Amino acid sequence: MAFNPDGRTLATADENGTVRLWDSATGRTQRTLTSHNGAVTSVAFNPDGRTLATAGTDDIVRLWDSATGRIRRILTGHKGDVEAVAFSPDGRTLATGGDDRTVRLWDTTGRTRRILTGHKGIVYSVAFSPDGRTLATGGIDGTVRLWDPATGRTRRILTDQKDDVGAVAFSPDGRTLATAADGDTVRLWDPATGRTRSILTGHKGDVVAVAFSPDGRTLATGDDDGTVRLWDPATGRAQRILTGHKGDVYSVAFSPDGKTLATAGGDDTVRLWDPATGRTRRILTSHKDSAWSVAFSPDGRTLATSSADHTVRLWDLAAGRTRETLTVNESVTSMEFSPTKRALATGDEGGTVRLWDPATGRTRTTLTGHKLYVAAVAFSPDGKTLATASEDGTVRLWDAKSPGREDAIKKICQAVGRDLSAKERSQYLADRSRRACPS
Repeated sequence: MAFNPDGRTLATADENGTVRLWDSATGRTQRTLTSHNGAVTSVAFNPDGRTLATAGTDDIVRLWDSATGRIRRILTGHKGDVEAVAFSPDGRTLATGGDDRTVRLWDTTGRTRRILTGHKGIVYSVAFSPDGRTLATGGIDGTVRLWDPATGRTRRILTDQKDDVGAVAFSPDGRTLATAADGDTVRLWDPATGRTRSILTGHKGDVVAVAFSPDGRTLATGDDDGTVRLWDPATGRAQRILTGHKGDVYSVAFSPDGKTLATAGGDDTVRLWDPATGRTRRILTSHKDSAWSVAFSPDGRTLATSSADHTVRLWDLAAGRTRETLTVNESVTSMEFSPTKRALATGDEGGTVRLWDPATGRTRTTLTGHKLYVAAVAFSPDGKTLATASEDGTVRLWDAKSPGREDAIKKICQAVGRDLSAKERSQYLADRSRRACPS
């Protein structure tokens, strides 16, 4: 049971999946809510009384308009019964706890902006153009789609690929799109016309990763025969072949200055290369299973790596040591830092997308909606939109804006019922890991 903050309405829930809203003055039923498919285990009103959260044994949390009885939102992600729900004092966060031994904090502003449909199967890859006006996606149907992220409409469909498209990447100037497919080839397209500029051949296995260097003069590709190739996009010729991985190469990424290339492989290792010489600079070996993905922070000081061992590691590249280890319930299959470095987005095999604070290693927001594993994530250049691609055949555009430190301070002020002193404010800004209200 739970009272609305104004005291006029009482919500009650039962084992039959029914929630009832009662007039507490008269004892009469105002409304009956019946969407749950199992017992309702917890109910909670948000502080303004306009939203009612309900949780049940159907693994789902529902947000209702308490005035009309209509469902505002359905939150999915828990892998078992959801036993408890609670709103934060400012109403911006909902906490849920379940039988899957997890507590989830939901950002009620982290809504799916748009779902892009059109691919006929799994969507493996996603990339924004440098100006943010075009989104490229590739999938198992052998097509590459160019979308207008503002409207969700398909601008162009590239159909010359005959095999699964496992990776896509725009050149820094946005004039070239590289796509990799299972057919051992990489294609360079003119995204403005949809025409193939050149086809790069030489790999002996399926190409699953592509990345342009920051200056656009080099294209790195990785495949399942364990090799990485460096190409000149202008001529289509191979510049260098990097060997060392003992299994598939799943991900490639250049550092922001272009002087380091990171690769992740099925041999459980991440390798750092000098792309100018092709020599291995360092081998990172802390993961206990296949390394899936690599991503550099915008300042180049941190490298994020993910693995089938259900961890994400944040490395201090200067020291060559793990600075933070993030543990999740599923293998993280894709990652990217936001342009501001304030967030790291991860997508996992369970279909969940998380936004982390790289400074503290804590989850900021959990985004749910995909039904199958998330194969790729990408931030728009301005950092305001996050695109995710999934095995469920959809691409989702999310509002990636998260509260800044000043917003966090405002929340703390609201929680303690007073303004922070200059000293407290200074301490909070200096220590971003601090999340508790000042005493």
